[in-house]
Amino acid sequence: MKNVYSVGQVNRYIKDMFAQDFMLKRIYVKGEVSNCKYHTSGHIYFSLKDETGSIACVMFASSRGGLTFPMRDGQQVVALGSVGVYERDGKYQLYASEIIADGAGLLYERFEALKKELEEMGMFAPEYKRPIPAYAKKIGIVTAPSGAAIRDIQNIAYRRNPYVQMILYPAVVQGRDAAPSIVKGIETLDRLGLDVLIVGRGGGSIEDLWAFNEESVAYAIFHCKTPVISAVGHETDFTIADYVADLRAPTPSAAAELAVADIRKLTEQMRQLEERLAKGMEKRLTDVRTRMEYLRGKLLLLSPKSRVREQRQTLMEKEERLQHRMETVLAEKRHRMLLYAERLKGLSPLDKLQQGYSYTADSSGRTVTRTAQVAVGDMLSVYVTDGCIRAEVTEISGGK
Repeated sequence: MKNVYSVGQVNRYIKDMFAQDFMLKRIYVKGEVSNCKYHTSGHIYFSLKDETGSIACVMFASSRGGLTFPMRDGQQVVALGSVGVYERDGKYQLYASEIIADGAGLLYERFEALKKELEEMGMFAPEYKRPIPAYAKKIGIVTAPSGAAIRDIQNIAYRRNPYVQMILYPAVVQGRDAAPSIVKGIETLDRLGLDVLIVGRGGGSIEDLWAFNEESVAYAIFHCKTPVISAVGHETDFTIADYVADLRAPTPSAAAELAVADIRKLTEQMRQLEERLAKGMEKRLTDVRTRMEYLRGKLLLLSPKSRVREQRQTLMEKEERLQHRMETVLAEKRHRMLLYAERLKGLSPLDKLQQGYSYTADSSGRTVTRTAQVAVGDMLSVYVTDGCIRAEVTEISGGK
């Protein structure tokens, strides 16, 4: 037997054939949900059926973001996914990535087509996005005057900053007249020179939110000179307006938080900045004072006056040391002189005279020390302590 294949080979071949079919890579399938089971792993297993047949389907846990409602048997839905073959069982099935309730299927296709067209035109490009002012003073709001959206925006804006001025354009946000009303509201408020616009409404089905998917609204937002925050529906709702706007807010409440600065935080930041500034100034002044003291000391050290004063002080100290030295030397000399005086006292003629001795000289002034030097009749001078006595020699005794 020729050309015999295993079951696995056949299943793999069929799987490859499915994979090569471009149509089966991204396909919308409409039908009624049956045998719907939520697995503990997070996967969802179900079938889609109509009057002609059924197809097995699975949505993996990683794709659950594409399901915005709890699915149950009997629902009419449109599933977006790819058709492939599960080799082990040899069965083909739809691997769903998005599931929407039936009735919204055509609108969703229109949404995807317009989104692709506008994206190709560059209307979603980041370079066209304008920054939202950090401290808006005047805010325009395009929404229904009686909906929950305007109440949420008002409450949050007042709580964050009661001084912000808000101007409401009461627009129709649902139905046939909604898109023209929203466009007119954007154009009207744009001429008032406001800081930012909030365009949106509360949540609803894709049909309820459809006005924000209209091309005219997208163009009005794109050509608006005032920065625009879109705030349409709930966090999981996306509209064309969200992609065109300068900033998307998941809800109207979040839009108010993005547009209105929290004055309490600003006040606290200002207080902290003031405190930091005061500390910085005090530190700076301390540093300057320290620097001035250092320079003052350096100036005093280097100034002529300081140097003269220093030299004067040095001279005074030297003068004191010199005077002290002189006094010391004089005292030493005086002491030595007294010693010498005492030693010479015994040799002094005057001292001898004080003891009763006298000094005799002849008429020519020569000292008479021997009798042989004089003769009777010679005149002699006898010196005593208080004067001189003139005497005549009348007799000589002794001697040889």
